[in-house]
Amino acid sequence: MAALHTAERIIREEHRALASVLSSILLLLDAAAAGSAATDFTLLRAMLFYVDEFPERLHHPKESELLFAKLRERAPEARAVLDRLDHDHARGEQSIRELQHLLLGWEMLDDAPDGGLRRAAFERAARHYVRFYLEHMRCEEEDVLPLARRLLGEDDWQQLARAFAANRDPLVSDHDTSYRPLFLRILHTAPAPIGLGEPKAA
Repeated sequence: MAALHTAERIIREEHRALASVLSSILLLLDAAAAGSAATDFTLLRAMLFYVDEFPERLHHPKESELLFAKLRERAPEARAVLDRLDHDHARGEQSIRELQHLLLGWEMLDDAPDGGLRRAAFERAARHYVRFYLEHMRCEEEDVLPLARRLLGEDDWQQLARAFAANRDPLVSDHDTSYRPLFLRILHTAPAPIGLGEPKAA
């Protein structure tokens, strides 16, 4: 493969960061279910806040409004795929809000008679969300980005690079320091191998 354009490299890096956080959520749930670690609600909240605050509000709009818009003009045959991905973006914020609500309900009412049901509801929704999101990113990387490499010109890539470089994901860049405290909280609170924290005893 030829050297990646700056915008494509940024997109792929940010996808990897998000995939890491999503996988970490499932690892935390698995560890808690196995009894090897207590449920870390603070860390789960921080991870969901990150997903809502950066990928949903900053990463997705640039894909939909710039990258997908350019491809719609030049590849009508890709409209169905782009429509599906845009639909994913449109419902993303609602989905993460629902997850945050389910997590809060579980945390606040864990000792209530229906605490187990609330836990199960969050875990079920979280696993569904992670599967959905990983498939979404796979489609973008395997279907959309190769199409963009074929059809977009240098001016297009420069415009995309400026847009994606304007606010980088703090998990892969020091460019935007406003999110740095959130990144450090995730990095230093999560136990190894997720982050830099000490493995948690049962």
